[in-house]
This record gives sequence, structure tokens and C-alpha cells, in this order.
Amino acid sequence: MSFIHPEFLLQNETARRLYHGYAEDQPILDFHCHLPVREIAENRRFRNLAEIGLEGDHYKWRAMRANGVSERYCTGDAGPYEKFLAWARTVPHTLRNPLYHWTHLELARYFGIFDLLDETTAPAIWEKTGRELAREEFPAQGILEKFHVVTVCTTDDPTASLEYHERLAQSKLSARVLPAFRPDKAFQVHDPKAFNEWTNRLAASANVEIRGFNGFLDALRKRHDAFHERGCRLSDHGLNVCYPAAASERQAAASFAKLHRGGRVTPEEASKFAGFLMLFFGRLDAEKGWTKQLHLGALRNANARMLDLLGPDAGFDSIGDWAQAPALAAYLDCLDRENSLPKIILFNANPADNYLFATMAGNFQGGSVAGKIQFGGGWWFLDQKEGIELQLNALSNCGLLSRFVGMVTDSRSFLSFPRHEYFRRVLCNLLGDEVEKGLLPGDEKLLGEMIRGVCYGNARDFFGFSVAAGTRSRATAAKRR
Repeated sequence: MSFIHPEFLLQNETARRLYHGYAEDQPILDFHCHLPVREIAENRRFRNLAEIGLEGDHYKWRAMRANGVSERYCTGDAGPYEKFLAWARTVPHTLRNPLYHWTHLELARYFGIFDLLDETTAPAIWEKTGRELAREEFPAQGILEKFHVVTVCTTDDPTASLEYHERLAQSKLSARVLPAFRPDKAFQVHDPKAFNEWTNRLAASANVEIRGFNGFLDALRKRHDAFHERGCRLSDHGLNVCYPAAASERQAAASFAKLHRGGRVTPEEASKFAGFLMLFFGRLDAEKGWTKQLHLGALRNANARMLDLLGPDAGFDSIGDWAQAPALAAYLDCLDRENSLPKIILFNANPADNYLFATMAGNFQGGSVAGKIQFGGGWWFLDQKEGIELQLNALSNCGLLSRFVGMVTDSRSFLSFPRHEYFRRVLCNLLGDEVEKGLLPGDEKLLGEMIRGVCYGNARDFFGFSVAAGTRSRATAAKRR
């Protein structure tokens, strides 16, 4: 039997029935990823496995570096086949790392290859995948169709023109590709020059002149409006922690004026300025019925030398270790007290904080929307089997798994869609095991309804954008797979 087989990760009979009966053919709604929208709009065709499998994938780069592979074969000038061969030599050393599972799921689901990847199988796999990538179904848009992806939400700076989203909205692509509003650069005031350059781009994109703080807020509001018109229904923030205090509008205006003149603000002024903006963005999201995503707790760019050499998002990040509860509670409470608390998904990077996040979500549900405050799926370093199970257990023990909006890829790779299958198998195995131990009833209709919700239906209903493509039949989905 091949390593990737129909019962992969499904370790009991109940798990197998649940997965094949209720999870396997659900559509994919990937509401947080970093896929380049330009490549989707231009329907990029990938020439080889290095382009589609290694470009931008810092998970794989980290493993290669840990295996003693030179940077030249990760982000450097080595040829595509050289890079792939360096990865193939690394794969056998990833046993028990989720990359071993993901890599072989990718080969199986995209290319029908069930051989284990290593140095000896690499040449044949390179040749076969090259032939497959030349087929009509393998440009970027074809991949979305193949995996029955009905909605993808990209991650976009407020200054983004949205031209590629507009082009896709007019295309025949059945999947909807929507922007998500990620204004992190509005908080990066440690470098006044970079902040003012970004502010100038913001002014140009909003077609306003920014002379002071009110103009700055007006430009942000106009871009928020423009994103909404283009179908955006989610915002996103990548923060170490929520900001513990917010400046008054007068104080925030004074900080902005200092920055606008090229001056520097103190760390306290910077934190309070960002705190003011987080409340401002929360109110905008609540007004429009958006969902706010808070990605908290990652220690980014720990290696200063490599940051200078390669820039961010190159695989030099880790789990952080900050006190999350006080500032997070204060932020949610402030918005709640003024009736401006939007739907929120709390993503946690540190497994030590799982129960903190799961219980924090329960403090602010409010009763108006089922699952209004979500404890998000296992994220970044926690999107593997153990991390997924830890998140599911904390959520189940402290909240309602049945209202969970499910997992996301958080990926820059077009090879990442089988991670939804991976999550679904882990979910069904967890539930199946508890049925067989007598901890859950063996009512498959009851369990199946929950599984369908967690895999797709809850997210479809939660975010408030229509998903016309999601009406395709399960038979069509199965055929595409």
C-alpha cells in the first residue's frame, strides 16, 4: 500500500465513514492566504515543480537550511532543477515534520504520484510533473477549479490598486477571488521615512491629499470603502500583541504631525498611535459587517542579518512569548462597550495560549451572531496534526466546535490546497476515535452535519459574501478531484 492511500490519517472505521461521507467532497473556502492575486488574474502557468512548489515557500526553505543546504538553493540563484534536487534530498529528513505529509499529499493530489520523494526518485518525478504542469488544467485558475475552491481571500495592503481583483471579477473563473484588508504598514511608525512614503502611496490610491491626521483617516476610510465595493468582507492584522492603550484623537494627531515632519515618536507614542488605529479599524469593520482577523503571537524576523539580506517572509520567524490576555481583553472590551465589536477570529501562534484564546472568545459572544468571536484554526507553526488537535480540543472544551469556521492555508503556494484535506482527515479521525471510545454518540447524521459545517458551511454563512460557485453539486466536486 502506498503511503498516501484512501484511509491516510484515518485510524478507525468510524473516522473513515465520517471523512468519506461528509468531509471529503466539501468545497474549499480559503479565507486567509497570501497567494499573489496577479498570478491568479494572469493565470500563471508553472513550468516546473520548483516554480510551483518552492517559490515563496518558507516552510520548505527552513527545512532545507536545517538540513545544511546552502541559501543558494533556497532563495538564491541556483537553477530550478538544482533547487528541486536539494529539496528532494531534504525530504527524507523531514520524517515526523508535517512537510513530509504535505509533500506527498501534493504529489498525489496534483500529479497522481505516490512514490516517496528522495534523491533517487527525483529525476522521474521532475519529468512527470513537468508534463503534467503543461496540461490545460494546471495554470493558476485551473488549480482553483481542480480543487473545487469556491472562494479565496488574498491579503492586501490598503494601497493596493485592486486592478487584478477587478479583472477576476469580470472573468469566467467560477471561484471568487476577494481582497482582505491588511493595514499593518499604518502602524510601522518606527521608520518615519518609510511611513511617509507609504502615506504618500495611500493618498494616491485614495485620490486625496493628506495634509494632517484627518486626511490620513479619511484616506484609510476611502480605501476601506473601495475594498468593500470589490467584495472584501475581512480585515487582517499581524501583531505581536494587541496594543495595551489607545491615544486620544488629539494625541494621535500630534504623533502623526511629528511623523509627517520626519520626526520620531517615542515607543509609548507609537504604541498608543497604533492602539487608536486599531479601534478606528474595528469601528469601520463593525459598520460594514466585516470579520476582523487578529494574528497574534508570532516573533517575526528574528534573524536581523537575513532580514537585511532577504527581507521579511523568508522563514526566519518563530513563536513569540508575550502576555496576551490583558491587552486583548481591553481591546475587545473597548469595542464592545461602544457597540462597535465586529465579528473576530483570534489566531494564536503559541500553543501555551490556546485555552487563553478559547476562553477569551467566550467573553464577547454577545448572542447576536453564532460564533461571533472565533478561536481560529491552528496557524503557522501549529497547522500540523498535533497543533490542529490541540486547537480543536481547546475550542471544544471551552466553546462550540459546531460553530467553528474551519482552517485556512495561510499559504503563498498554489500547492497548498491539500492542506484542507489534511485538516479534514485530522478532524474526522479525532471525532471517530471518540465515537469508538464511547465519548461521542454514534449518530452519523448529527456528527456529519457538524463536520460539513466546520469544513465549509460555517465559513460560507459567517462571512457574508455570496458564494455562487458553492452551489455546484458534490458529484461535480468529486469529478474535479
